[in-house]
Amino acid sequence: MKALVTGGAGYIGGTVAAQLAGLGHRPVILDNFCHSSRKYLPPGIEVIEGSVQDRPLLERIFEAARSAGDPFDCVLHFAALIEVGDSMKRPEIYFENNTCGSVSLLQAMVNAGPRRIVFSSTAAVYGNPEEIPIREDARLEPTNVYGATKVMVEQTLEWMNRIHGLRYASLRYFNVAGASEDASGVVRGEAHDPETHLIPLVLDVAIGRRPSIRIFGNDYPTPDGTCVRDYIHVTDLATAHIAALAALDKHERIVCNLGNGRGFSVLEIVEAVRRITRHAIPVEVQPRRAGDPAVLVASADQARSLLGWQPRYTDLDSIIRTAWEWHRRRYAE
Repeated sequence: MKALVTGGAGYIGGTVAAQLAGLGHRPVILDNFCHSSRKYLPPGIEVIEGSVQDRPLLERIFEAARSAGDPFDCVLHFAALIEVGDSMKRPEIYFENNTCGSVSLLQAMVNAGPRRIVFSSTAAVYGNPEEIPIREDARLEPTNVYGATKVMVEQTLEWMNRIHGLRYASLRYFNVAGASEDASGVVRGEAHDPETHLIPLVLDVAIGRRPSIRIFGNDYPTPDGTCVRDYIHVTDLATAHIAALAALDKHERIVCNLGNGRGFSVLEIVEAVRRITRHAIPVEVQPRRAGDPAVLVASADQARSLLGWQPRYTDLDSIIRTAWEWHRRRYAE
């Protein structure tokens, strides 16, 4: 199977590309490297530098492969800006990159490319859910621009399926964490620039790169007043993408949550990092951030049913332990 992996130099996209290659498939990475690095690219995989907003480039990529008798079978689409706080300051940039870029990709697929796509969506599409755990049929009412850009892409995918027969799987991630090692021995963990995700930020404190961790809001309607999130290991997430590609042989449209079905608060994450690293983690409480829901916890029953998927990393400590090992290795280099 030959797959175009957009955003394939990133944390999640790179993990999926490496897993595809390890299974004998042929991923081709497309990335503009605006927030990623060539340092952790899976070895031996073709890389094209470019943007999903460049539709002529995408069409040339698809057409060249087809003309050579080696067409692409599918697309896995990870290319997006992902910072919730930044999306509330610069909404126009997020709609241009995430939504318009995705539409450009879908246009190129209809004109010259494959007819199967796995889309990297998010739990942010739900906003403040009415019920926990969150099911896929819950109301989509995002509270931040990032989530809104993903809702618009999901809506576009549905219409592209109805009108053009494009098969798609929309995978709504909850909080992705941890590190993975591919068959070549390359270890890959979170290395965003700038880093905004909680676990690597807390690990920065443990390793001495930050003096404290900032907690945004301690007055939410949760047991300890801090936000509660569902964490899924990046290796389990990648496995779900491979399963989704296979499931598209039987299903035209798939929408699945990807999570563990259990929530942990910000303070519980901090305490787990203290326990695993044996370092003190000073906490600095800040006001709430705009657009942050109080609780996001998945029902992943649909992924288990449709994809035959089951996460291996189901406890918080095992997820954080792999992230800590990666963090120490990264800054020891």
